[in-house]
Amino acid sequence: MTGADDAAAVAERVAEARSRIHAVARDPLRVRLVAVTKGFGPDAVRAALSAGVTDIGENYADELVGKAEVLAAAGAGPGSGPAPRWHFLGAVQRNKVARLAPLVDCWQSVSRIEEGRAIARRRPWASILVQVDVVGGQGRNGCRPGEVADLVASLRDEQLEVSGLMTIGPQGPPEASRPAFALVRELATDLGLPECSMGMTDDMDVAVAEGSTMVRLGRALFGERPPRDRA
Repeated sequence: MTGADDAAAVAERVAEARSRIHAVARDPLRVRLVAVTKGFGPDAVRAALSAGVTDIGENYADELVGKAEVLAAAGAGPGSGPAPRWHFLGAVQRNKVARLAPLVDCWQSVSRIEEGRAIARRRPWASILVQVDVVGGQGRNGCRPGEVADLVASLRDEQLEVSGLMTIGPQGPPEASRPAFALVRELATDLGLPECSMGMTDDMDVAVAEGSTMVRLGRALFGERPPRDRA
């Protein structure tokens, strides 16, 4: 992704996404776009920032650190535009936390107390979301719904700011995700948590209708993702 044409295309897609949000959201102004630049280069981050999207999501530690370094090297200061607010979306690997902690503004995928402790040691009072596994499939990251309240309490005891919950809807038609999103929204409300990160490109409309306050968009903003070795 390079050049003014690509940046203009991203800006147009951002406008389309915001229009979709306004059409179904209970409170459109509360819903943030998180631009998922996984697999794309630093130009995708620049395009998102130019389009007014400052929340940038990455799934891989190396990609997030690398892009942050490139953007920092390009210079920051008056006239340079907004800085990204980095969201880490991947499974938290404790051996990567030290590199990520100075950069990550929101950890969206904490599912175990050990992960929270690793983050708290490096960045006390970091903002985190607890990932909820609403599917229960083997290999899925996240804690089960019945474990959420206890994990939230334990993470707060570790001096972390638990801002909300995050989930990934089940595979299949977008409408099939509605019960899962409603469940996570209810859990967040019961626990007094303001943020609910739910919905991606295919199921964002359902997620927003069910109360999502963050939608994580990659393909909807940047098109099909290139092979990872080209990122």
